[in-house]
Amino acid sequence: MPERGPELHGLLLVDKPEGVTSAAVVAVVKRTLRQRKVGHLGTLDPFATGLLPICIGEGTKIATFLAEDEKRYVGEIALGTATDTLDRTGTVVEERPVPRLAPADLSAAVARLRGDIQQTPPMYSALKRDGVPLYRLARAGRTVARAARPVRIAAFDVAYLAADRLGFAVTCSKGTYVRVLAQDLGRALGTVAHLAALRRTRCGPFDVRDAVTLDDLARAAAEGALPLVTPSAALGTLRAVEIDSRAIASIRRGQQRVLGTLGPPREAGEAVRLASAQGELIAIATATPDGSRWQLARVMAEHLRSERG
Repeated sequence: MPERGPELHGLLLVDKPEGVTSAAVVAVVKRTLRQRKVGHLGTLDPFATGLLPICIGEGTKIATFLAEDEKRYVGEIALGTATDTLDRTGTVVEERPVPRLAPADLSAAVARLRGDIQQTPPMYSALKRDGVPLYRLARAGRTVARAARPVRIAAFDVAYLAADRLGFAVTCSKGTYVRVLAQDLGRALGTVAHLAALRRTRCGPFDVRDAVTLDDLARAAAEGALPLVTPSAALGTLRAVEIDSRAIASIRRGQQRVLGTLGPPREAGEAVRLASAQGELIAIATATPDGSRWQLARVMAEHLRSERG
């Protein structure tokens, strides 16, 4: 078993290559950097590329607070052909002619898919029915009813690359299936479609331009150039509340009474960063569902005391 490397904590930005699973990327990071606690944030399908944030060490404690971030993708949609997986990795199940459409027709179809919409999850997904992932049922030839779910498409821009090919950029909420968006746009245009290419370029405030490739991971680690975002910086969108040494000691013992000195939450469900005067991230507190008081959600390990940001 390889010797463990120096402990790392935070969010590592990785540019996932095509043809590997998100879990495989986690395994490579874990092995290359010799870390014990590693996980990913926001699964990317094997054929997709782009930004895959990897939580390392104490960074695994903050994943829940980053999962709601919007994501941005770019890619291509192939018109005229539908597949069972809704992307180019699947088996063709339908072919239909692609009508000639004016630019205004494309704009109108895209406009109907922006904003707050309802989206039905695909059968080829990790969602479960009676404990069984839907993709397993799909592979067995079964189709089950799926309830539509609300998602938000903050931005969706589409342009023709060819008569049967569209290029797009989309910014969307957690839980959005871009494959379904491609399918629904094809239907709105009077044909069928599937997702031909997909690349994630942003997750919340993080950009793929700042990410490291798997090929460069070992070199970046050796040179001290890993794009590792500290837990505190990764939570930069959360309000910071400074606490004194006595409160820090109480929180490290798991005592929540001290949270009463923070002042009332601004809203139900609010999350805040509790930090020392030196900028050390101590813990994350969240407001109770009724917004009446604070409760500890995560307490960071004391060995993060040198962290800044």
